[in-house]
Amino acid sequence: MTVARWLRLWERGQAMLHVTWGSKVRLWSLVPALLGTPRALSSLENRMGVYRKMWNPKEPCDWAQQYRERFIPFSKEQLLRLLIQEFHSSPAERAALEAFSAHVDFCTLFHYHQLLARLQALYDPINPDRETLDQPSLTDPERLSSEKDVLQALRPLLAQANFSPLSEDALAYALVVHHPQDEVQVTINLDQYIYIQFWALGQRVGQMPHKSSVGSKRGFFRKLPPVERRYFKRVVLAARTKGGHLVLKSFKDTPLEGLEQLLPELKVRTPVLQRALLNLMLVVSGVMIFVNVGMVILSDLKMATSLLLLLFAAFMGVKASKVFGQRRSAQALELAHVLYYRSTSNNSELLSALALRAQEEHIKEALLAHSFLARRPGGSQGKPEETSRWLQSEVESWLLAQSGCDVTFNGPRALAHLQALTPSLGLFPLPELPQLDPMVLGTPEATQAALGSSYPSP
Repeated sequence: MTVARWLRLWERGQAMLHVTWGSKVRLWSLVPALLGTPRALSSLENRMGVYRKMWNPKEPCDWAQQYRERFIPFSKEQLLRLLIQEFHSSPAERAALEAFSAHVDFCTLFHYHQLLARLQALYDPINPDRETLDQPSLTDPERLSSEKDVLQALRPLLAQANFSPLSEDALAYALVVHHPQDEVQVTINLDQYIYIQFWALGQRVGQMPHKSSVGSKRGFFRKLPPVERRYFKRVVLAARTKGGHLVLKSFKDTPLEGLEQLLPELKVRTPVLQRALLNLMLVVSGVMIFVNVGMVILSDLKMATSLLLLLFAAFMGVKASKVFGQRRSAQALELAHVLYYRSTSNNSELLSALALRAQEEHIKEALLAHSFLARRPGGSQGKPEETSRWLQSEVESWLLAQSGCDVTFNGPRALAHLQALTPSLGLFPLPELPQLDPMVLGTPEATQAALGSSYPSP
């Protein structure tokens, strides 16, 4: 091969390498443009460095300002009973409130059904759980663009469902700080992720439910007493790994320090204290074996000391690897067991669950606005800003007295919900509203009707 030919081949190889590497660089450079700024992982690493320097932090910095609970801690039926007991005690008022509740149900049903249909249509091309035959093939930029559209459409739904986004500072705290009673600890590599976002509702401080706690019922040598922890009744995760796909999952009863256990790419690791105890046990047992067995071998078999030490070191290395491997396997199994009970929905099923939750929160806000404004002199008359501030203050005080939870009520949104329903009040039930066949409901009358139609009477 001549020198000129070799140089031409070398230049061609350099050009191909430049094209391949350049395409990858251009692809990942599109991520911020396509997804906006869902999570700047570089700044997340900086925040994690701040928490690593702290000594035993108990909660994220300024947690009371970072997280505001917006979830109304009553179901629609519970809220109706409370409102009837306190504000609508007469039969006429009770009937009017129940009629208003049915009217709100009817008006919101089609709205959220239509919203869910649009969201499902956006998510369908990137749904990893598709059961249809046609599987759309998308390039990485197209997939990232579709994921951006889904997340943008999902955020208003999460806001209406009264989920609160967890800040970058809270996520950094969760990735660094581990609760002392969590035997199962995990580690993640942030370089594998493109973005991570959590939403939560229903903050509680108390004992964790039994099946949702990871290793908190026992210590290394003895049982540990239950302790109070900060956890959330519901957590929604949206994460994307490099070379993977958008992961949408919902979990229940998740502690703040356990958020990293929900991420898709993680490794189980043994805590420092447990590693130290296991190493100490291995050293003590190794010394005892060497004293009782090794000295006999040295005296009887006349084996060289260096060879005996080498064999003993190899034996202890294999034993240590086996002990730590068994420990990690047990912890991974325990983590999988707990996540099995924590997981509530994922991917397309999560979209349906969020639409139902958003509809229920919409109804509850409208019921509260309707009941409280009926008690206000002048009702909803006056400036909208003053009315919404009054409504927010009154509802927050009432919820605090009824539930003991400090809830931030969205007064302007509730007032807007009520005003949107006002033109259609008194039109429920509509004359053309179809009545369901009783057989669909499975009532005793339906059973008798089915029997009567199937078998002729004697």
